[in-house]
Amino acid sequence: MIEVRIGKSFPSGKESAGFSLDVEFSAEAGISALFGSSGAGKTLTLDSIAGFARPDAGRILLDGAILFDAVAGVHLAPRDRRCGYVFQNYALFPNMTLRQNLEFAAERQPRLERHRRINETIERFRLGDVAGRKPHQLSGGQKQRCSIARALVGVPKILLLDEPSRGLDAPLRADLYAVLRQVHEDFRIPILLVTHDLEECFQLAQNMLVMREGRIVQSGPPRDVLSRPASREVAQLLGGFNLLQGEIRALDPGRNSSRIRVGEFELTGPYFPGHLIGDRISICSRTDAARALPRDGRPSENQIAVELLRVIPRAAGLRLEFSGELAAECPGGEIDAAVTDWVLEFPPHSLQII
Repeated sequence: MIEVRIGKSFPSGKESAGFSLDVEFSAEAGISALFGSSGAGKTLTLDSIAGFARPDAGRILLDGAILFDAVAGVHLAPRDRRCGYVFQNYALFPNMTLRQNLEFAAERQPRLERHRRINETIERFRLGDVAGRKPHQLSGGQKQRCSIARALVGVPKILLLDEPSRGLDAPLRADLYAVLRQVHEDFRIPILLVTHDLEECFQLAQNMLVMREGRIVQSGPPRDVLSRPASREVAQLLGGFNLLQGEIRALDPGRNSSRIRVGEFELTGPYFPGHLIGDRISICSRTDAARALPRDGRPSENQIAVELLRVIPRAAGLRLEFSGELAAECPGGEIDAAVTDWVLEFPPHSLQII
């Protein structure tokens, strides 16, 4: 298990804003995704765990061993932390063959054990045909597998991956995901994965840590996070949500229903415990739950009048974007884009408070 509680600050400069990292979390064996936009502090968190960055405050424990303790003055060197790290740019030694890269990473192991483990690792990651090649002679997928193999050949207690699928096309990405699932099954160690790809979280992670401006703003299984974002900011980070501001006009716990005033329209939603009539609230609804219809007269039950701004083709259909920063997913392939007056219909069960 990895236990992290760290803080680190960077002052503002003439051409740079200040930044403060303040995170606390723990992760057991399995894949945990650090999800967030660029600049949220994800890579800095990995670098602090690996020992490449020194926090200003806090403590890091790995299987009970202290890697960093600001109060006690403990800051182990990276080579002493038993952290496998897969960098964005692979960081393979260009003057070494693939096998030599692995030998360097396993140099602390006994000679016979080192030889056996390197051969097993090369076979496990399907690198036998290219073991004698140097990095510039490898494909992107081979470099990625070699980077993961090198991180694991030294028998680490944790694996850190910084956007490992960056720059990979769809087939190589699928191959990488298969490799990481197998690593999870075989090694049974904590794996921390930095990503800003929501689909990657769903494909790989058992737990998701949503980061924003140096803080963890929500955590949990990816499906739970997606189904119930903790705040408007989290919903915006996740994408795929319509966000609305409204006022509660009626509450009926017996019927599990409510009435919410949104501009000049009223929506029926579920009952919202802990809230009162007259409360101003933020609500969200998945864009794939909204139904878009050409407007024909006055909007009816649970409909809001909108203006169609643009139509964006998608692999699975169309994305319709409307005024008010609202959107809907259309599974069909054709609509009349000349029609600008539409309504968006929100199913009551799709509305949730944030």
